Amino acid sequence: MTTGTVTLAPLRHADVPRCHEIELALFPGDDPWSENAFRTELDNGNYYIGAYADDELIGYAGLAAGEYEASVHTIAVVGHWQGRGVGKMLLRDLLARVDEINVPVYLEVRTDNEPAIALYLAHGFERLGLRRRYYQPSGADAYTMGRPAHSV
Repeated sequence: MTTGTVTLAPLRHADVPRCHEIELALFPGDDPWSENAFRTELDNGNYYIGAYADDELIGYAGLAAGEYEASVHTIAVVGHWQGRGVGKMLLRDLLARVDEINVPVYLEVRTDNEPAIALYLAHGFERLGLRRRYYQPSGADAYTMGRPAHSV
């Protein structure tokens, strides 16, 4: 159901099973992240945010940031919430975090994911290159995209 207000909050270990469920639903032809992968990201101190509606996790995003650059590791929104601005909220939250440390940010996105590509282009990303057969086992290609540092 798509009622209620969407709020963002830090992703918790208790959310990991739901993250994995979302991965399985969204990425069936590729290698969805395991619960262990999410736990490792959280345990390593990477920045992960969840989008919640009516106390249900409907999306998440993750970022690794260092002294010289940042990398968006994932953004995912459950199917019936896509196209409602949740992905934009998640991306803007990640970019605000990146802008605090004033470093460039990079990501990979499937070349056939036109809504995501449009979102990234609208937020200052450029296509930098092509990674052939990046996603496995489907063999789908990915664009590498980057956005220069923005100071706040």
